[in-house]
Amino acid sequence: MNSAKIAITIDVKLLKAVDSLVAKGRFPNRSKAIQEAVREKVFRLGHHRLLKQLSFLDKREEQELADEVFKDEPVWPEY
Repeated sequence: MNSAKIAITIDVKLLKAVDSLVAKGRFPNRSKAIQEAVREKVFRLGHHRLLKQLSFLDKREEQELADEVFKDEPVWPEY
């Protein structure tokens, strides 16, 4: 994976929390801890955007499409 070195400013309390996670062995170093946190946040923001787009779908239309595609399949079990 290609990486780029950057400088950031971070709240002292937050940095202590990151250092604590590193000391406990959750991450090998500060860089990996911060990298994973940023990756997770970017994923969540993208996921939120997907959920927003899904909210625009017409449930009845989607059900009709699913019924058409799976019309020859056995009945789905109730959960």
